[in-house]
Amino acid sequence: MLWIPASRGERVAFGALLAIVALLAVVPIARLIQEAVAPGGSFDAAILERVITNPAVWRAARNTLGVSVGGVVLALVLGGAFALLVTLTNVRSKKLLVFCFMLPLMIAPQVTALAWIDLFGPNSTLLGALGIAPPPGTRHPLYGPEGIILLLGIEYAPVVFLTVRAGLRALPRDLVESAQSAGAKPWRIVATVVLPLMMPAFAAGGMLAFIGSIGNFGVPAFLGIPAGFTVLVTLIYQRLAGFGNGVLSEVAALSLLLAAFALGSLAINGWLARRRDVRVTTWMTAAPQWSLGRWRRPVEVACWSAFAVALILPFLALLATALVPAIGVPLDAGTVTLANFHFVLLDYAATRRAFINSASLSATAAMVLVFLSVPLGYSLVVRRAAVLRAVTFAAELPYAVPGVVLAIAMILCLLRPLPLLGFSLYSTIWIILVAYLSRFLLLALRPVTNALQQIDPSLDEAARMSGARFTRRLATVILPLVAPSALAGGVLVFLSAFNELTVSALLWSSGAETVGVVLFSLEQAGDSVSAAAVAVVAVVVTLAMMMVANALASRVARGVLPWQP
Repeated sequence: MLWIPASRGERVAFGALLAIVALLAVVPIARLIQEAVAPGGSFDAAILERVITNPAVWRAARNTLGVSVGGVVLALVLGGAFALLVTLTNVRSKKLLVFCFMLPLMIAPQVTALAWIDLFGPNSTLLGALGIAPPPGTRHPLYGPEGIILLLGIEYAPVVFLTVRAGLRALPRDLVESAQSAGAKPWRIVATVVLPLMMPAFAAGGMLAFIGSIGNFGVPAFLGIPAGFTVLVTLIYQRLAGFGNGVLSEVAALSLLLAAFALGSLAINGWLARRRDVRVTTWMTAAPQWSLGRWRRPVEVACWSAFAVALILPFLALLATALVPAIGVPLDAGTVTLANFHFVLLDYAATRRAFINSASLSATAAMVLVFLSVPLGYSLVVRRAAVLRAVTFAAELPYAVPGVVLAIAMILCLLRPLPLLGFSLYSTIWIILVAYLSRFLLLALRPVTNALQQIDPSLDEAARMSGARFTRRLATVILPLVAPSALAGGVLVFLSAFNELTVSALLWSSGAETVGVVLFSLEQAGDSVSAAAVAVVAVVVTLAMMMVANALASRVARGVLPWQP
């Protein structure tokens, strides 16, 4: 590759982009650490000591680790088994199966939790219409740690699936063929060849699922708070909601503890990867395609039945709840009504405003991040090596730490008036937008860098040698080549931001509600039918955006869309 020195304009643009990344990703985390260990500008161990010695904190920490580990075990079983089935067998309709399996990851956790609450509760409209609802007054079977573990396992099984499927695609063909030549049956090859080679992939998927679980707010909030079961994220929420900004130093220390769990998990994952460095000396990689024979139809029936229970029934329960005038009213031809949808979309100012806020915030964050990621991704790929790794790590920080940690960091950074500008973003809708830009930068940047790494650099070099300036090359050469991947990244940002609750739950203010916030508020207030209507609309928007992204699948770099084959 011909190397041509970067122009002064390129260097200035790259420096400005790095400064933006630092402001969005590094400064908030640094401010959080400073508030936790040195709130007055000098080191003060009193706050950390008070947090660490608090029995409620340790109880919440044990609960967090317990449900997270339980959820990871279930996710490993579900995600690993599905990856083996889809990648190694001749099961039919693989694209649709993968799309359905990825849905729990794309649908908001609070929507999933509400759907399962509406399905199995004693006031279940759907089960009541079928005559099999639990007796009134019965304790909800999902309230408590067991229900949280179940939903965390279902939600993060797709994460395990993605990592294991990526490993299976690089499976050494000659090792499998040698085992087959020796007469080994497929199940024995899986046990003795495939699974040992996939241990790093399982470990990576498990750690990612663990990080997601400890930062998940929607599921433990909906299923834990009613049962008095507190985890660290709900403890932080309750402390800040109950005592306001006066406990910022304390919740910063709590957030630092939660962030330590997440970042420690990443460090352990890296250590495990080095300890389990499984290398093979072959260039031939291809997963085998074993025939299920007479078992194919029963296996397919089992898969679709599982999807019906995990996806279709909860959504039908949500819809049934949204179509009755009140909880306890039986669902029949005489009681079906669209009044709840009319109320949340047109009549109730808070929900109407929330849909507008979430759509505008998500769209703005997506457009800004796509606009930022193209020149940043180009500059990083051209420079490669250490700079790319450092900036990628910085972008990963706000995405890797739990959302509640980032929310506290944003409050600390933006509570006071901004330098030179003289006004504060706190208690405005703009603080949520800044938090979204920080949290979802990685989702926009990674698709662009992946696409740029697959593009022949001679096109850019030819334009550069012809005298084209940096902005012209970006507009006429780079952007047309990476536009589909950048647009797909923008769709992922929109999906993630529209369904987000953890960050906005601590940052919202009157007039700046989001869909996740009003859904949580309606359910906490006991207005389950309105909450169900909001959730149904959120699911429809999510599916519509996934369909838009799916239309781009053939034109984007491989791996950009999670459900992409």
